[in-house]
Amino acid sequence: MSIEKFRPMKTHGKLNWAIAAGKIPFLCTGKEPDFISYDQLSILNTCEKDAEISLLIFYEDEKPVGDYKIKVKARRLRKIRFNDLIDLEAMQMERNFACCIKSNVPVVVQFSRMNTGAAANSEIATVAFPIEN
Repeated sequence: MSIEKFRPMKTHGKLNWAIAAGKIPFLCTGKEPDFISYDQLSILNTCEKDAEISLLIFYEDEKPVGDYKIKVKARRLRKIRFNDLIDLEAMQMERNFACCIKSNVPVVVQFSRMNTGAAANSEIATVAFPIEN
């Protein structure tokens, strides 16, 4: 099927999202980068305009850290590992965290975790919580 049948594409998503159950596992059983444990965001931008994303990280016993700036090109998907967020401050491993995500255009956000700390690897994924605009 031709992509032309999908144009003009409807914009999907919300401007604001939240993740409440982050915790980057420390232990790994394989070689980097493929088998390192991680928490990750998948951000889908169906708009005709680039998405400018701002992430604010919350810990249990510290002030929030942010704004981490991410760009997702128009009509693209981008995956961002929390492990790679180091510009303001490196993410802390084995610490409970939450994240608020703000965008200038509607996006869809999914959260996933890869835990390679045991002989049998496991992955979980869930849609982030959309916050009404």
